[in-house]
Amino acid sequence: MLNIYMPRLSLYRPEKSKDYEFMDGIIFEQFTVGGTDFNIHKYIGTQNPSDANATADQPSYDVASETNIQDLLFLENRDRKYDQDIYTIRGHYNLQDTDFDLSQFGLFLQNDTLFMTIHINSSVRTIGRKIMPGDVIELPHMKDEYAANDLSVALKRFYVVEEVTRAAEGFSQTWYPHLYRLKVKQIYDGQEYNDILDLPAEEGSANTLRDLLSTYDKEIQINEAVVAQAEVDAPKSGYETSHFFTITVLDTGEVDIISADLDSLLADGTLPADTVFNTPNKTGYIGYLVGDGIPPNGAPYGTGAGFPSNAALGDYFLRIDFLPNRLFRYDGDRWLKVEDNVRTTMTPNTSRNTQKGSFINNTNTNVIEGETIQERQSLSKALRIKADN
Repeated sequence: MLNIYMPRLSLYRPEKSKDYEFMDGIIFEQFTVGGTDFNIHKYIGTQNPSDANATADQPSYDVASETNIQDLLFLENRDRKYDQDIYTIRGHYNLQDTDFDLSQFGLFLQNDTLFMTIHINSSVRTIGRKIMPGDVIELPHMKDEYAANDLSVALKRFYVVEEVTRAAEGFSQTWYPHLYRLKVKQIYDGQEYNDILDLPAEEGSANTLRDLLSTYDKEIQINEAVVAQAEVDAPKSGYETSHFFTITVLDTGEVDIISADLDSLLADGTLPADTVFNTPNKTGYIGYLVGDGIPPNGAPYGTGAGFPSNAALGDYFLRIDFLPNRLFRYDGDRWLKVEDNVRTTMTPNTSRNTQKGSFINNTNTNVIEGETIQERQSLSKALRIKADN
């Protein structure tokens, strides 16, 4: 008697079988029919300076692997290099309206993050590797031909890949994945995307994508206008006390004020040379960042890196070798501190004699492993140099 046994039915195989290839082809066909084009700007690595003597006008760069981390402290890849060739694959995503997120306190717009799906095998064959964070996706079908700026070219839409996972809906009956799910976010005019934004807006155009897409110039204009108005409204830190007289109390308990006839001001608004000033040992108005290094009541004072030898009682002297500059008053035996010159402009600059000028806005440079870098970048750069070596 001949026994005939049916083979065990199973769509899963330890290896990818013909069933997998058949289903993969059908799935890819769905993207061909119903998907849209994704133009991929392939991220190929970071641009690291290869020559310590390179200048801004003549830089020398080498391109590291796309898996390299440029800044090990902040885990950032800022100097990104993108392939000059643009790759086109098919994908799809859910279009969504601009809406408000009311799940938290306040209103939050949720319109800059999308979730896209692409076919694994076809994308790998086209790009040469799997898509990865840092790749930039351009959506041709999202061009805006009717921009409010009346531009001659259509505004394009670019998204950078932030995360790549296997889509749960992309697993077939063979238990093998066929789809990648991408979390993407709109790019901005930043250092990371210079290679893309410096491309011509269209073939033969003198304008770049940055000229059309970036809001940098407009934001700078708005910021400068805000700063200019702020400098008018609050030109310096603290509050203004120069229009007040400092009131002091004598040992007798009587109030002592400036000993001058204010009705005898000269034509230029100054007091006569024979004016006798009250010289209190401190100002009568104190507060946060109000010290300006100027004696109370507008009394005259000297400046220098050392005290004068012929000082009289009540003289003021500003020591400019202190940081910040410090105002002293001579009490007949010694020089006593009155205040520090900490009142300064609110707009950042490097010419102020305070920590805002020399510490926070640090432009000094150091040489680490033969590479000249700014002090504020020393730690980050040192970690990267150590890792590269």
